[in-house]
Amino acid sequence: MQPGKRRGLWLAAIAVFFFSTSPVLMIWADPLSPYEKTFWRMVVGALSVLAIAFVQGNLPRYNHADPVKFLGFGLVTAVHFLGYIAALNFTSIAHALTITYTSPIFVTLFSAIYLKEPMAPRKYLGILVVLAGIAVLVGFQPALDTPMLIGDGLALISAVTFGIYSVMGRSQRATYPLLAYAFATYGMAGIWMLPAALLTWTPAGYGLRQMLALILSGALPLGLGHTLYNAAIRHTHATYVNLIATQEVTGGVLLGMLILGQTPSLNALIGAMITLVGIAIVLV
Repeated sequence: MQPGKRRGLWLAAIAVFFFSTSPVLMIWADPLSPYEKTFWRMVVGALSVLAIAFVQGNLPRYNHADPVKFLGFGLVTAVHFLGYIAALNFTSIAHALTITYTSPIFVTLFSAIYLKEPMAPRKYLGILVVLAGIAVLVGFQPALDTPMLIGDGLALISAVTFGIYSVMGRSQRATYPLLAYAFATYGMAGIWMLPAALLTWTPAGYGLRQMLALILSGALPLGLGHTLYNAAIRHTHATYVNLIATQEVTGGVLLGMLILGQTPSLNALIGAMITLVGIAIVLV
C-alpha cells in the first residue's frame, strides 16, 4: 500500500473517533431545534479550524472569486448536516442511519463521474457488505407513514450531499490548503443556516448542558473529525475514507452504551462485525 493511501486511512480512522461523539452531543443539546444545532456546530467548527490555523501561523487567505465558490461548498455542507438531524424529527433512528449511510454508493458514483477515479469491480462487493452490516446494526422498522417517508427523504438528501461533500473536498485538494478549505466551508455553511436558526430560536433551551454540547459538537466531530476526514480524502480514494466513516454508527453505539447506558442489541454487535468485514474487502 502506498504511504499516502496508508496515511489517508489512518486519518479517516482517527476522524471516526471524533465523529462518534456526535450522537451523544446532539442528544445533550435538546430541546434546541435542528437548525440551531447545525448553525452552532458550523460556527464553532469554523472557529476551531481558525484557531488551529492561528496557532500554526498560517491564517487562511482567499482571492476575490473564492466567496462565490465557497457559498456552494457551504450550502452542500449545511444540507448534509441538517438533513440527518432533521430526519430524526420524522422517521426512526434506524431508518435515518440506514439511509444516510448509503453514502458510499454516491461517493463511488460521483468519484467515477467527476474525478475519473473508478474502483476495481471486486471492491463493490465490499461496499454492499458494509451497507448490509449497517442495516443489521441499526435494524429496520417496517411501518411506513407520511412523516416517516418525509424523514427517509431527508436522510436520503443527507446521504447524497455527503457524497457530493466528499468528492467536493477531494477535488479541491490542489486548490486550497486544508485549513483554508475547511474554515471557509464550515463558515459558509453556518451563514446558510443563520436565518433558519434565528426563526426557530428557543432562548429557554440554552442551559449550561446545551451550550457545552454545542461547543463540543463543533470542536470535536466537526472541527477535528471532519477536518481530518477532509485531510484523509486528499490522500486516498474518497470511497475508502467514506466507508471507514460509516463506523461512526459503531462508535456512536459504544459511546451510547458507556455514557447514556444504552446497551447495544445483539444485531448491533453482529452488524458492526459485518461492516468491518466489508471494509476489509474494499481496502485489501
